[in-house]
Amino acid sequence: MPNLDSNIEYLKGVGPQRADVLKKELGIFTCRDLLFHFPFRYIDRTKFHRIRDIHTEGEQVQIRGILRRLETLGEGRARRLVGSIRDETGMMELVWFQAVQWLEKSLQVGKEYIVFGRVNEFNGRFNITHPEMEEAVVVVPAENGQGPVLSAQVASRTFDPVYPSTDKLTQKGLDAKGLRKLLRTLLDQLSAAELPETLPDYLLSQYKMIGRWSAISKIHFPENQQELDAATRRLKFEELFFLQLRLLQIRTRRKDTIRGFVYSKIGEYFNRFFQEKLPFELTGAQKRVIKEIRGDLASGKHMNRLVQGDVGSGKTVVALMTMLMAIDNGFQATLMAPTEILAQQHFANITELVGELGVQVGYLSGTVKGKKREAILQQLASGELHIVIGTHALIEDWVQFKNLGISVIDEQHRFGVQQRAKLWAKNPAGPPHVLVMTATPSPRTLAMTLYGDLDVSVIDELPPGRKPITTLHKTEHHRLRVQGFMREEIAKGRQVYVVYPMIEETETMDLQNLMSGFEALSRDFPIPEYQISIVHGKMKAADKDFEMQRFVRGETQIMVATTVIEVGVNVPNASVMVIENAERFGLSQLHQLRGRVGRGAEQSFCLLLTSFKLSSEARERIQTMCQTNDGFIIAETDLRLRGPGNIEGTQQSGMLRFMLADLARDGQILTAAREIATQILEKDPALAIPEHGRLKQHLASEGKDARVWSRIS
Repeated sequence: MPNLDSNIEYLKGVGPQRADVLKKELGIFTCRDLLFHFPFRYIDRTKFHRIRDIHTEGEQVQIRGILRRLETLGEGRARRLVGSIRDETGMMELVWFQAVQWLEKSLQVGKEYIVFGRVNEFNGRFNITHPEMEEAVVVVPAENGQGPVLSAQVASRTFDPVYPSTDKLTQKGLDAKGLRKLLRTLLDQLSAAELPETLPDYLLSQYKMIGRWSAISKIHFPENQQELDAATRRLKFEELFFLQLRLLQIRTRRKDTIRGFVYSKIGEYFNRFFQEKLPFELTGAQKRVIKEIRGDLASGKHMNRLVQGDVGSGKTVVALMTMLMAIDNGFQATLMAPTEILAQQHFANITELVGELGVQVGYLSGTVKGKKREAILQQLASGELHIVIGTHALIEDWVQFKNLGISVIDEQHRFGVQQRAKLWAKNPAGPPHVLVMTATPSPRTLAMTLYGDLDVSVIDELPPGRKPITTLHKTEHHRLRVQGFMREEIAKGRQVYVVYPMIEETETMDLQNLMSGFEALSRDFPIPEYQISIVHGKMKAADKDFEMQRFVRGETQIMVATTVIEVGVNVPNASVMVIENAERFGLSQLHQLRGRVGRGAEQSFCLLLTSFKLSSEARERIQTMCQTNDGFIIAETDLRLRGPGNIEGTQQSGMLRFMLADLARDGQILTAAREIATQILEKDPALAIPEHGRLKQHLASEGKDARVWSRIS
């Protein structure tokens, strides 16, 4: 008899061929993998629909009635079996196109059946195509002679689990029904001892959770909704609780064991910048975040902090003031950005901000060559250069610092953890402090998962004087009006972005594409009155930069681009963002693109151009953009609509691949799991007391092969 770690091939009903397709299609190699292949929905076979009450196409229904008609129609490929099922309220047509001969022999007119299937509409009437048919009654007279007696089959209906499957699995008899049969076989062979409890008894009792064995059994084969809810709640909690427990352990270990350089003073560079060079008054949020960073840097513990802020919230100034603290204490600083455009923008902004303070700022990327590169490298190694700004070139082995004290990483989700880890090796005396920044606000539930081992600071205010961007939804019918508005803004001396979702037209997607859009705009905005730049990802870096700089200098009035401008373009004079086929963009991407305007003192506009016909989800995305400029509200909506995506892999190593938990819906469970994990670790950091033995054992068994990349943000 196989155990949980046995090859799936040896489970009764599998064998070599089915095992091969299970491995390739679902990644199921062992019996344990199969056990944790959970249903994604359930069919409530305890409920029956009345034919009269069925009004929705696509609905799955279960009917009990008498088969009144059964006949074969058509010839050849058009041959089909047509039947009618009648209950006390009406009649429903049934249609089969396959296995016609077998069904003709198997089904009998006059018998009562349980019919299950999806409702279709044809010629204004509902029918069920290829329904499941199960005999519902034993046709014998009742004692009173008034009709048939229902068999026990009707009374014993349950919740049927439906499992993710594929065409190749179905061909091997492993559709939802086949997988259900394998799971039943497996569970019949297992005992509770093979699935030991992972949570302390006091937690199960305090939060009224069922045991692990019961939860696993009931998640596959619940008898009612209450059992399913209890199993789901227990298993979701377990997933999220152990994730948070691991993240909090990593965070505690980092703070306790990794020492950080102590910045004991706020010196001349910081004070002079704050008093003489700061171009505007800091917001309350910026002051709060700088205070949090200052506390980290003075503590002697290694800083690993995420600064989360909306587009234009002033993260760069916070990063610069943090770097000035390092310089005041005799250290160097680096700022790494994911693209050359963004790195150059940071270099220009920071060079201008530090002005005549005497802070030496250098720039390094893959395009910096020859004597210029040699000079930068020598100045870094000697300590003459205080700050170096650049791309991933900064992590190359040939880049050596004299005394790197802090690494600032912008748009951190675009760098792999292994890339960021290389910055740790840049100072032999110890790892530099790490400050990571993102302009993509995360909902609290997602932040607690993605960044659960970091200290998170949030800049949730925009600088004073910034006018909210006005966002409007327009359809193709309004194109001439939109172009007229663009002309009005250009006449005022403003500039305009026009963004397209693709570069070249494809056969499958009828979209306005960048090249045809550029040609159309060139006709509507002719030379010499108007000049147009074009930028997209397939251009050479030099050509892209040339076009971008023309727009920055105001030599062109319109920038036609793909999402290559999503991050890293700062043109205060640009006041209009037109997004073509806006329904094709995600919410976070629309928000990032909108953030390219609204950077000057003038009122700015974002025009979302879509087709007239929109899906309900696309319409909600567009409405959300028009209703709010708050990136955190947008992120919450995006999470609810789109889900969290895949947060596993090296970038977030140690993250669970959620089997049941849903961050968009399970925020309360996640919050409770984190609070409980925090309380446990505060009371027992090493999980040494006997009642926490199960927790320690489970973490050890789950984490044998884990590499703790999470120490590095």
